[in-house]
Amino acid sequence: MSIRSIPPAGARRTLAAAQLISSIGDGAYFTCSALYFTRIVGLSPARLGLGLALAWAVGSLAGVPLGHLADRRGPRGTAVLLAVATGAVVASFLVVQSFAAFLVAASLYATTQSGLTAARQALIGGLVTRAERTALLARLQSTLNAGLALGAALGGVVLTVGTRAAFLVAFLVTALGFLSAGLMLLRLPVVEPGRDRTGAAPKLEVLSDRPFAVVTLLNTVLLLRMPLLSLVIPLWIADRAPGLGWLGSALFVLNTLGVMLFQVRVARRVTGLRTAARTVREAGFVLLASCGVFALAAAGGLPLWALGALLVAAAVLQVAGELRQSAGSWQIAFDLAPAHQTGQYQGFFGSGVAVARTVGPLLLTTLLLTWGVPGWLLLGGLFAAAGWAMGPAVRWAERRRPGAAAASAAGGAVTDEAPEAVPARA
Repeated sequence: MSIRSIPPAGARRTLAAAQLISSIGDGAYFTCSALYFTRIVGLSPARLGLGLALAWAVGSLAGVPLGHLADRRGPRGTAVLLAVATGAVVASFLVVQSFAAFLVAASLYATTQSGLTAARQALIGGLVTRAERTALLARLQSTLNAGLALGAALGGVVLTVGTRAAFLVAFLVTALGFLSAGLMLLRLPVVEPGRDRTGAAPKLEVLSDRPFAVVTLLNTVLLLRMPLLSLVIPLWIADRAPGLGWLGSALFVLNTLGVMLFQVRVARRVTGLRTAARTVREAGFVLLASCGVFALAAAGGLPLWALGALLVAAAVLQVAGELRQSAGSWQIAFDLAPAHQTGQYQGFFGSGVAVARTVGPLLLTTLLLTWGVPGWLLLGGLFAAAGWAMGPAVRWAERRRPGAAAASAAGGAVTDEAPEAVPARA
């Protein structure tokens, strides 16, 4: 993590510290969990995959009600509660011995993770102004990747040892990481619960906001990039180019380092809804280019060195697209959310991650490993179409925002400058 990505002292640095320590645990968990549940617990790979898909399907439904809870009860307390609950759920993995118990624990993990993300976003919305949020989220994303890398290194040691005791240490580190992160969040100022203009508690309205639903759907399509480097490319290499087996991990490391080093820089160009929509549109076309290079590699008939070079080039383009998509989507999700309903809107928008984790592996393995070149081109076309459509969808949602009609009647438009967040109480 570069020095520039470290936030200044105060609430921003506390958020970054909590992000770092929880993501170290996440890195260890993601690295070790699959082998723990198959080798130690004894689940078959098919049952593991089914359980995770069902768990994240449940998690995708939890973000909105838990985000709504953060709006009504206050995001700091909700985030602390969910961070501690996540740690407790991870600790429960230590005693899982059956598929049914795994399914319950995994569903609780996905639920608390989805709710924690929504509550933490609402907390950020209450602590910093709209103009500062994307820059802060970029720094937190850089911190997240640094933590994942450290956790993955710990996970590598655990996998090398391979004993049940070693796996249990990894889960304990994860559980303690979330517990510690929750305690760190208690150091932040209290953000008051949301209130509408009449002073009433916020209602659950995001589910009836059709323009925002379209924006979320388009972002979910772009999030299908997530399983590519973690699942599809390693499987493709193992099947088509076993001599490059080491490259799958190298490309994942390349992606992690790219986000750590450049996310803050890319986020600087995003200052409001218009620049955000333009950045997401660029992301769609960059991801199309990435899929095009992957398609060249999938066409076959290349020497091993040329194949490796194409895979590296495609991975570089993918991280460039990811940086743009992340920065633009953060701004869009915050700027389109009413200030008193940030939690529920962030929970709904964040459900795209759970959907991508649920649907993405099955869809992409079928599309790319079975169809080959046509599948890659179709995926790239979907990325480009979703990126292009984000602009019109954002403008539609923007017109629905309070004050948009008045601005239009006055001959103006809603600008990139948005009101400041609700002040926090020390």
